[in-house]
Amino acid sequence: MADDALDAVRRHAVAYDGSAADLDGLGELVGDAQVVLLGEATHGTHEFYAERARITQRLIEQHGFCAVAAEADWPDAYRVTCHVRGSATDDSAEQALRGFSRFPRWMWRNTDVAAFVEWLRAYNRELPSRAPRAGFFGLDLYSLFSSTEEVIRYLERVDPDAAARARARYACFDHADRDSQSYGYAASRGLADSCEQGVVEQLLEMQRRSVEPPTSADDSEEARFHAEQNALLVKDAEEYYRSMFRGGVSSWNIRDQHMARSLDRLVDHLSRRRGQPAKVVVWAHNSHLGDARATAMGRRGEVNVGQLVRERYGDAARLIGFSTFDGTVAAADDWGGDVRVHQVRQARPGSWEHLLHGVGVPRLFLPIRALPGLAAGLRTPRLERAIGVIYRPQTELVSHYFEADLAAQFDAVIHVDQTTAVTPLDAGSGGQSADAPETYPTAV
Repeated sequence: MADDALDAVRRHAVAYDGSAADLDGLGELVGDAQVVLLGEATHGTHEFYAERARITQRLIEQHGFCAVAAEADWPDAYRVTCHVRGSATDDSAEQALRGFSRFPRWMWRNTDVAAFVEWLRAYNRELPSRAPRAGFFGLDLYSLFSSTEEVIRYLERVDPDAAARARARYACFDHADRDSQSYGYAASRGLADSCEQGVVEQLLEMQRRSVEPPTSADDSEEARFHAEQNALLVKDAEEYYRSMFRGGVSSWNIRDQHMARSLDRLVDHLSRRRGQPAKVVVWAHNSHLGDARATAMGRRGEVNVGQLVRERYGDAARLIGFSTFDGTVAAADDWGGDVRVHQVRQARPGSWEHLLHGVGVPRLFLPIRALPGLAAGLRTPRLERAIGVIYRPQTELVSHYFEADLAAQFDAVIHVDQTTAVTPLDAGSGGQSADAPETYPTAV
């Protein structure tokens, strides 16, 4: 059976080097899709970041895509959007990316992301003066406290009385001293009051504001959307941190449902601004973007962004994964630790990565969706590797592998046989202390 799968890959795989011709072929697979999900097998591999950027540039320039939605916190990413649209005081991509100060800082503060941000700013600068500018947005929910500040900051400009109400509601979190996990533990154990009612009330108030006439020049549709998205993030983050201490799969599902809902809201918002359906590229880990129903995650009752996007957008969605056999990766030894370059072990025999390595091509493209014969040859589940911001080679099988049906998980896969670590913009520290996620120790 292994030989059958390898034979199918050898017959249908396309050598891939990111050339114009290769991107043309990938564009044919994208077709008229509205949402394209570009994954990564690690959070610290140069080739994944660089290739996602190259593909995204082509999608923006030639296929009408207008935004990147990343596995990143909304306030930090929105600072980048302001920079690339020319509406911020940051003078460079490096400055615009300084909002990413929490661990794992290198995940977005690296040279590949900085180069893409500079490209996006230059692209926007060449557009006609009144044309909508492309943006870089965040989908994740770890920015509970900075998002409360963004809500209050907006309301202070447009409605001081509403700002006072928001401040009173969000004061419920004060006892946690900006430690989201401490809040979640105390609230879930009855050691402190839950802030659930207050954050729901605040979100409802923000939603009511969104249909009222603007109160000032600061109360634009864009400003309202930014503030309401932060209020939604606070509501979902509050639930997420309480759920972390219940066990089970609820926290993972809350997080990915929030990311999928945020993507839907972003698409709807950009579509209204543009007067036509907006096309968005998503950057996140394979574990979030490959359809969970095709993996061991789905059997545990977990959903993810890839599954939810397919359910929402159907044939207008494309899911593209990345993989590697070995090389180096930027990762920490433990949560909150310094980033360093790790040697990635060769993929385990019996894994998808080992099978793709057997083709003997440095880089290859598997257009699964376009080739039913290829899909049929890849139906037997195999192990698949997932490295997040922590890499533990000593326990790699337990920490970094799960079972997946590759053909059902993705519409296409790009395999780079040997990869190298990203280059962080900051040496040493991975960033300020931050809460360990429910995916610890894999941290995807």
